[in-house]
Amino acid sequence: MFYVIIYIGDCMKKKKKIEKLEKNVFLPITYIIIGFLLCLIVLYILAGRKNYIKLYYELKDYINAYDSISSEFYDPIKKEEIINNSIDTMIKSVGDEYTTYSNKEEKDDFMDNLNGLYEGIGCTIVQIENKIKVYSVTKNSPAEIAGLKKEDVIIKINNKSVENKKTEDIAKQIKSDKNKIITLTVMRDEKEKVIKIKKGEVEIPTVESKIYKEDNTTIGYIKISIFSSVTYKQFKKELEKMQKKENIDSLIIDVRNNSGGYLSSVTDIASMFLEKNKTIYQLESNNKTTKIKDKTKEYTTYKIAVLINENSASASEILASSIKENYPQGIIIGTNSYGKGTVQKTKILSNESMVKYTIEKWLTPKGKWLNEKGLTPDVEVVNENDKEDKQLQSAIDKLK
Repeated sequence: MFYVIIYIGDCMKKKKKIEKLEKNVFLPITYIIIGFLLCLIVLYILAGRKNYIKLYYELKDYINAYDSISSEFYDPIKKEEIINNSIDTMIKSVGDEYTTYSNKEEKDDFMDNLNGLYEGIGCTIVQIENKIKVYSVTKNSPAEIAGLKKEDVIIKINNKSVENKKTEDIAKQIKSDKNKIITLTVMRDEKEKVIKIKKGEVEIPTVESKIYKEDNTTIGYIKISIFSSVTYKQFKKELEKMQKKENIDSLIIDVRNNSGGYLSSVTDIASMFLEKNKTIYQLESNNKTTKIKDKTKEYTTYKIAVLINENSASASEILASSIKENYPQGIIIGTNSYGKGTVQKTKILSNESMVKYTIEKWLTPKGKWLNEKGLTPDVEVVNENDKEDKQLQSAIDKLK
């Protein structure tokens, strides 16, 4: 009996030791597994919900090839150049002309134009007979405020000569200079003049307006060069000024040579003329179609002529087609438009380069896809030379 009790006691002790051992082993393993899963979740969130494990297996051959070249090649290699060229080749292999790769400088120029804002002084320059001349000065810009004028000849920047320099090099120098004050030495009326300009935010003008008075009719004219983030604000300001001061009877919207821009910008501008709930355009992706409708109470009833040509693309075609298919008093004049019926999205990479890629189609209010076809004007007019603008004159004749 005594031995039986001892035996049972030994068994109980062993059981407790086993349970303690299992507990000591099980808990750390559990914590490791939980920690691993938490790490995966955090990586998933930080990576924008991308499955990097899947991506690694898809790109493992590329990674192995890059690792071999970068670590074993007999001579030093330019790693950044190899990566950039690889991305460029990948983008080109998609076979879509609007899916592109841009380096940092190209990206910066593209985004400045599209955003309508940049850090600088606000002037454009040209090279004429080896002289760097100021071609234009942006209104209300730091350059205008400081007194820089059109036709000024720039001879020095920060007391250094610009001789033998190209315009793009000078523009880059001014833009990239870390100093807040840029000192320009210019020749004006055969005299040297030193102008100190404090760099600041410059808004790029994207619209210009005029008034035409024909046969007791007041016709407003607004040209849109690009649909940037500031275009709607500029367009609205010019239109309201013409409506209040000139009491216009009709309007010409000129989108010739306008390659497009932000969808939000053209949507806001179209909404100024169309009645509420009218379809401005449609978006199609993965066989799903979404109608983009006018949500404002604002609309007009006067006649509108939209000028287009073979270089009017994307957002320009959206505006023209929305007027053509929705606006009873609208007329499209000019030549067949470019025919760009796709929408792109941009992604800035860690090295500040950019990938632009197609994500969906856009369709006219009635569901037509204009890609590679373009929009046919109601009245076809061809400008045969730069001296006579027959398309503009045709619009004035139709509206007066």
